[in-house]
Amino acid sequence: MGRIVTNPAIAPLDLEVPDLAPLDPELRHRVVTGIALLLPRVLKRDVPPLSEEAGLFDELGLTSSSTLELILELEDSLEIQIDVEQITQGDLRTVATLADFVAGHTLEES
Repeated sequence: MGRIVTNPAIAPLDLEVPDLAPLDPELRHRVVTGIALLLPRVLKRDVPPLSEEAGLFDELGLTSSSTLELILELEDSLEIQIDVEQITQGDLRTVATLADFVAGHTLEES
């Protein structure tokens, strides 16, 4: 009797993917604007006009502590609560990736 071997690279995966909250485009826009306004205060220096593809660490010079400060400032200025439990280094790569994360990971006020 022959053995059937499937190639996992082309076989469909039957994995359960958690539902992600849809991104709120208005909130995402507010986050991008907030990042641009708050970065000079967080970094304590002038910041050139930002593109969404600007790298937070390599181009703008954020550190882990200034990233935390930026997130706290965003929460305060936008009056939101951000669920940072699932944040990854990839979410902190650019202005766009941080805005996407924040817009998709806000907590309901209790």
